[in-house]
Amino acid sequence: MSKLYPRRIVQLLLVLLFTFSASGALFAAGQTSLDAIDFRQIEEYAQFANAVYQTEAEIRKLGAQRHYTLSRYATIPELEIAYYLLTDSKAGTHVIAVRGTSNVENALVDVDLQLKTDPQAGIRLHSGFSLAAQKIYQDFKPLLQKDYTISTTGHSLGGAVALILAHYLDVDHFRVSRVITFGQPKVTNIAGAEQLDHLHVIRVVTAKDLVPLVPLFDPMDIKNLDIYWHAGKELILLPDSRYALLDGLNSMLRATKFTQEPLARDNLQNHQMALYLDLVNAKLAGAKQVPFETSLNLFNLFSSDKQP
Repeated sequence: MSKLYPRRIVQLLLVLLFTFSASGALFAAGQTSLDAIDFRQIEEYAQFANAVYQTEAEIRKLGAQRHYTLSRYATIPELEIAYYLLTDSKAGTHVIAVRGTSNVENALVDVDLQLKTDPQAGIRLHSGFSLAAQKIYQDFKPLLQKDYTISTTGHSLGGAVALILAHYLDVDHFRVSRVITFGQPKVTNIAGAEQLDHLHVIRVVTAKDLVPLVPLFDPMDIKNLDIYWHAGKELILLPDSRYALLDGLNSMLRATKFTQEPLARDNLQNHQMALYLDLVNAKLAGAKQVPFETSLNLFNLFSSDKQP
């Protein structure tokens, strides 16, 4: 972990120097270089993530339309979390989708989240997400084929659990092919994010979705290596055909106290899976990558006090 500290400090200074202007922040220097986003693949996983909110019969139907059979559908009663496992024996693939709970949004707004070391993952994780992932993993692991490729997905808390499950699978030497989440909250710290980055994570978000942003990142706290930190690439769905891409510190700066308007439950309308599906579908005919633009209050950058 000692090697992470100076690198993150350098990243912070470079981003502050080259991406900010007095009137606002245009994250042009922070645009990440990714291969072209395949929105048909994003749409497929959005459908998988949305289906877990539906009935077992509807999940089975969706799977059949895409040449999968439903190998497992289960609910963890004490956690109010459901998941399903799809299998395509011909292609040698599994897909795991996880549903969130009904109250995750309020919990993320109201609760000060604590990180704890997960013995299975070997990294520090949000303890509630970790517990859910452990129970689900124990349930479906006996059904997996070791030589199949495995993808995970989910919305909201389900996305957080899907990311942790992908790490468990990777640690146990399964072949993780992709992780695509929607409105996923943060799950780990800086060191944990470093270990998750090789999983080729794409976190799909809407620009004003509250859940992926909290707890907000304070750049003045960069010395604290136990702060929450996102892994992977952030795909920001903008209106019509537009989207933006961020990663690393540039993604974290989107969730700072000086780039965000005051957080409120009204933001949660931007967290709904229906909106994610609409915004993804709008890009199927053609998508245009643009720089991500946000407001900036430079005064707040160096003040821990909330300004009126």
